[in-house]
Amino acid sequence: MARPRKPEDPEAYPTPCARCGGHYPLSVTWPDGRLCVSCRMNAMRTTGTCACGHEGVLPGIVDGRPACRACSGVRVNIDCQHCGAETELYRNQMCLRCVLADLVDAAFADPRTGKVSAQLRPVTDAIKSMERANSGLTWIRQKHVLAMLRKIAATSPVTHASMDRLDRGRTRDYIRGLLVEHGVLEPRDELIARFTEWADDAEDRLTDTEHRAIIHRYLRWKHLRHMRAESPISNGTFLRAKQVTTVAIEFCNWLTDNSKTLPSATQGDLDTWLAEGATTRLMVAWFLTWTRTARITDPALTVPRHRRGTAARLPHDDQAEALDHVLTSSDWSARNQLAALLVLVFAQPIARIVQLRWDDVTIAPDSVTVNVSGMPILFDHPLDAPVRDLAANPGQANTAAHRDSPWIFRGAMPGNHITAMHLRQQLRPLFSSLAARLGTLTELSRQNPVAILAETLGYTAATLEKHAAVSGADYGKYVSDIAQA
Repeated sequence: MARPRKPEDPEAYPTPCARCGGHYPLSVTWPDGRLCVSCRMNAMRTTGTCACGHEGVLPGIVDGRPACRACSGVRVNIDCQHCGAETELYRNQMCLRCVLADLVDAAFADPRTGKVSAQLRPVTDAIKSMERANSGLTWIRQKHVLAMLRKIAATSPVTHASMDRLDRGRTRDYIRGLLVEHGVLEPRDELIARFTEWADDAEDRLTDTEHRAIIHRYLRWKHLRHMRAESPISNGTFLRAKQVTTVAIEFCNWLTDNSKTLPSATQGDLDTWLAEGATTRLMVAWFLTWTRTARITDPALTVPRHRRGTAARLPHDDQAEALDHVLTSSDWSARNQLAALLVLVFAQPIARIVQLRWDDVTIAPDSVTVNVSGMPILFDHPLDAPVRDLAANPGQANTAAHRDSPWIFRGAMPGNHITAMHLRQQLRPLFSSLAARLGTLTELSRQNPVAILAETLGYTAATLEKHAAVSGADYGKYVSDIAQA
C-alpha cells in the first residue's frame, strides 16, 4: 500500500505540479512542465504501448496520452546497464530485478565455491523471476533472512534433517516451504514434525522422572502413532493433541506437587484438581482413557462429561444481515466472501473450507459448482461472483511462495493453504464461524430432509438429526406427505 501524501503547501511551493496540480516540491522539468517527485516516479513506472508502436516505459504525455521518450521529448535514464531493459532503475544504474538477482546469488552462494549449488538453483531461479521483484528484495534484505540463507547455502546437501538443526522459527519454516515448493526438498507433514519438536520440549516441563516416562510413551504411542496413520493431519488435530498433552502434564505436575503419582491417584485427587482449574481440564479424560488402557491408573477414575450442544447459534435475522453485508460490501476480499458464503449458506466448517482445491471447482460461462463433500453444489448468481473473481486473481501469485498452488485459499507459507485459525479471524469482525455454521444447520434442517442434506453438505445423518430436533422439524410428517402425494 502506498504511503499517503503529505498535505499541500502553497506558500512554500507556489508553482503547482504540471501533472497533478498539487503544491509540492518540484523535481524535474519535462516538456509538459515541472513535475513533483510523486508524479515523476509514477511517470517512470507507467508502461504500455505508445502511439508510435513502442512498447515499454511511457514517461511523457502527448495529446493527453502516455508517450515514450522519443515522442514526448522526455530525457530520463531508464535503461538498465545490466540487462538492458527499459524500466525504473533501482541502484547502480540497475533495475530492481537485476539487483534482486545479484542479492539472491550472493545469499545462496556456497562459501566454498562462491556459486549457487545445483540443488538450490530451482529456488533461486524462482525468487529471481517472481512477479513482484520489490517484494523479493524486501524479504531477502532482512538480516535474519539473509543469515538463515547463508547457513543453508553452507550445507551440502540440504535436507530436512539439516534444516531441523537451524534455529526454530517462522523464517526457517518459510524457507523450508520454499525449498519444498520448488522441489529442492521432498514434501513432509510439517504439522507432525512441529508436534515432534514441541513434544520434546513439553516433556522437559515434567518435574517427576516417572511421569516423564509415562508422558513420553503417551506422546509416541498415542498421538504420534495416530498422526502418522492419519497423515496429512489437520491443524485441529495438531492443536488438540498439544492441548490434551498440556493438560495431562499439568495434572501430572499437580500430583507431584502433592506427593502423589498417576498410579496412586484417587478419584478425590482428580476431583480436587478439576475443581481448582478451568473447564479445559476436562480434556484430561482423553489422557486417562489411554492410561486406563495401559493399566497405569485406577480404571475407576471418572471425568465428568463436557456438555455438548450448548454452543450459541447465530439467529436467522443476524444470518440474513451478515449474508447481505458479504454480498454487497466492497471492503471484503473475494477470498473472504467465498469463505463466508460457504459458512452462511452451506454450513461448511472452516477446517474443511481451507482445504478446498481448484479441482473441486467447475467454472462454466453460465454456472459455477463447488464440490464440498463429494457432491457438486451449484453457486447461482450472485453467489458465483467471488468464485469467478478468485479464479481470475487467486492471490499470493506475485511471489515465489506458490509455484502452481492447487489451493483456493492460499496461505502465507509456501505451498500451503491458509490455516483455519487465520480464516476464522478474518471472518470474526462480522460473525463467529461456529455460531454461523450451527445457525445455518438449524435453518437447513428445518427446511430439508436430513438424508439429502447430510449427503450434500458432508455431515452424518445423526448430526443433522440433532439439529433437526433443535429446529423442531418433523420429518415423519414430511415422509408421510411425500408418500400420500
